[in-house]
Parts: sequence; structure tokens; C-alpha cells
Amino acid sequence: MTNFSFRGAPISTRFASFLFAAIAVFFASEMRGQSLRTIVIDPGHGGYDRGGVPGQRISEKDKTLDVARRLRRVLDDAGYRTVMTRNSDDFVSLGQRVALANSYRNATFVSVHFNCAPRLGANGIETYYYSRDSASLAAGVHRNVVASAPTENRGIRRRGFFVLRKSANPSVLVECGFLTNPTEGALAQRPDYRQKLAEAIARGIQRQPAGRVRPLSREAAVSSEVLPQPFNGGDFVRAVPATRHSLSSSRHRSSKSSKLSKASHHRKKKKTSSEDDSSSTRNKTKTNTSES
Repeated sequence: MTNFSFRGAPISTRFASFLFAAIAVFFASEMRGQSLRTIVIDPGHGGYDRGGVPGQRISEKDKTLDVARRLRRVLDDAGYRTVMTRNSDDFVSLGQRVALANSYRNATFVSVHFNCAPRLGANGIETYYYSRDSASLAAGVHRNVVASAPTENRGIRRRGFFVLRKSANPSVLVECGFLTNPTEGALAQRPDYRQKLAEAIARGIQRQPAGRVRPLSREAAVSSEVLPQPFNGGDFVRAVPATRHSLSSSRHRSSKSSKLSKASHHRKKKKTSSEDDSSSTRNKTKTNTSES
């Protein structure tokens, strides 16, 4: 048996092989830990925050939690490290959610929501992001969910929601359909459909190509509430910025309206004054006649 020495003490070949193997496993696990991607999953609402609009029949907080749990299982099976901002029906503040997500370096933050509207006909999938480095994540998630859901493509929008604006990592918020819509509300109550949504979101996180994606619906018309987009793309909803000409025209219309209003007020005042003077003259004449 060949012997090695360590600081003068003899070491057998078998022990040396075991030692080298242990060191290799240690460094491999360390490298894996450094490269393991963390996904922070945020089920919207919870606790006393039911979500949705007053009188809404289907509770949003339950559906977001179920989709988030299913998403976690899919990502765990794919080898990701997952963290939930809540894993039960508890209220977690927006600040706490962001603080937890930001405590993980190089993580990805995905907030799961369902939409609502006073109008029953409102339907479709929307995905939101804020920072420029989150746009590709938003596109991946949105296109996979739209391709899997039998509903409209309402587009990818840049908005300054708190959890997106305060996130230090790439982050998106996906609205998985309208619970106030009879068709989408019924789908959201089916476990198999919620599993389908979770798998679609997971594919988006993994940047897998989506299937056929519907074009933007009429519901995704350009809105003044949507901030200007830094990226081009068929699914990105763009807001038309106000031009210098339109601003100048607006100021001109405002100035013109103000002048017309002042002129009208002046004419009205003059007319009233004339009427008062005429009335005063008539009364004075009547008084003089009576005294005569």
C-alpha cells in the first residue's frame, strides 16, 4: 500500500482518495449553491385582505395561494430554490413582501394575482413589470400564460406597483384572468385550470418558448395610465407621450376658453348693469309721476 504524508504523518492511499473525493463533493455543492436560482413567489392578498371588488363572489386570496403553491411544486421539481411570501391565509404587508424578496441576491420575484372589474364582460390576461431588466421576464411569463389560457391578451404593461417598484431583483406581477367574468371565474375555480396556470408561469420563468399567442385585444388599447415602454414588441402596451404641439394646442385652447369665459362674464355684467339702470330709471319716472 502506497503511503502519503501530511505534515510528516503517513496517510494511506485509500484515505487520501476518500479525502480528495470529499473535497470535490464539497466544492461541487458550493458551486451548485451559488448557481441555484431563487424564485420568490408572492400570492397576492391574504388574511383580511380578500382581494377583488366589494361584493365579489369569488375570493381572490384563495386562488392566488393555490396557484402559487402549485407553481412552487413545479419549480422545486425543476431544481429551483423557492421561497413563498406567504404559505397560508395570513396578511403580509407589501413592505414585508419586498423585504423578503430583496433579502435573496440574484432572485426572481413573481407576484400572482387575479383581476376584477365592475363590468362583467372584462376579461383577459395582463402582466406588469417596472424595471428595464424585468421586461424579458414579463414577456416570457405573459406569453406562456396567454398561450395556455382560453381568453384575451390584454398586454404587458409597465406600472409602478409597490412590489415591482421597490424590488431589487427582476420582478413581475401576473393577472391570471378576471374573477368577475363568469367564464374566467368558473375556470379559476377548477383545480386543473389553476395547475395549468402554474405550469405556464413556470415555463415563462424558465424562458421556454410559448405556443401561439393571441394578438392584443381591444381591451389593451393605449392608455394614459400606462407608462412609456422601453421595449418594442407586439405584446407591450405603449402609452403615447404628449407632444409639444399637443401641449401647445392644449394651452391655446385653455387660454382661448379663459378669454371667452371672461368676455362672456363681462357682457353678462354689462347687460345686468344696463338692466338695473333701465329699471332704476323706470322706477324713478313712476315715482315722479305718482308724486305729481
